[in-house]
Parts: sequence; structure tokens; C-alpha cells
Amino acid sequence: MKQLLNFIPLIFFFVFLTMYDIFAGVKALMISATLVFLVIWLINKKIEKMELFSYLMIMVFGGLTLYLHNEDFIKWKVTLINFLFAVVLLVSQIIFKKNLIQKLLGKELQLSANVWNKLNFLWAFFFIFCGLISLYVTYNMSTEFFGIFKAFILPGASLLLTLISGIYIYKQMDKTANKQSKE
Repeated sequence: MKQLLNFIPLIFFFVFLTMYDIFAGVKALMISATLVFLVIWLINKKIEKMELFSYLMIMVFGGLTLYLHNEDFIKWKVTLINFLFAVVLLVSQIIFKKNLIQKLLGKELQLSANVWNKLNFLWAFFFIFCGLISLYVTYNMSTEFFGIFKAFILPGASLLLTLISGIYIYKQMDKTANKQSKE
């Protein structure tokens, strides 16, 4: 339900971008993100750190875009978030020896450390790839295409990687279950 709610601001951004311009899209994004943020808080009586971070990024970069009347700021938000997610996943695993993907999903799933590490690296490299593609789109494609990229292509790519990760996890759970039953 939360994922669906978080998709609503992207739709408003895209609609207002295509009907008017990027600045109207940013205003619609900021207003709808605020409403969704409030709805999530009312339903759950709490806000997760990631939701707060994402909301604050929309407000900061959206505010800079509108105040300075420069569309690059909202475009850079996408790039920075992807690179930041990648850095957090990599630093937490390599330096602090903590696997954030495992921390996120490990309560429900029993997988080997090797599998968790592969998943963590997969998602980190995915975010790097998305950040690089976002840079390319920002500087080489139209603002309208950027709207399509932000509202549909990136969420679609994330959904696809989620499905691929789910299939990989399922196959690894079978191997773990078979290994445990032989012991």
C-alpha cells in the first residue's frame, strides 16, 4: 500500500510536467508528496527514516528548483539519491561489515552470508547504474523524457530488479532448505 501511495507524487509530477512545464510538475510533486507523507503518518502513526529522507530530498531539491528557477536541481535529486543509496550499501558492507539488505529482509528469510552479500552488491551496482543513466538523461535528453524516466522507467527498473531478486532468493531458499534437510 505504501509503495502505491509513494507512486502518486510521481504521477502528479509527470502529468503537470506534460501539461504545463517542469516547474508546475515540481509544485505538483511537492504538494502531492506532502499529502502522501501526511497520509502515511496518519495511517501508521510513524514515518520510517527512508520515507522522511525521500520527502526531505523532494522538498529541498524541489524548493531549490522553484526558488532558483533551474530545473537541474530536481533532475540532480534522482542522481544523488541513487548514488547515495549505492554508497550507503557499499560502505555499510565493506567498511562496517553490515549488510543492509540482510538487515532489511533477514528477519523473514534465512539465507547464507554469501547470498546476502551478492544481493547487497547487486542493489548497490543497480543504484550506481541508475545514477549514471540519470546523469545521461539529465544532460542529453529532453525534460519531457526526464519526466518519463523519473516517473516510469526508474520505478519499472526497480520493480524488475525486485522480481529478479525475489526469484534469486526463492532459488537460494530451496538450496538452503535442501542443505538443512540433508544434515
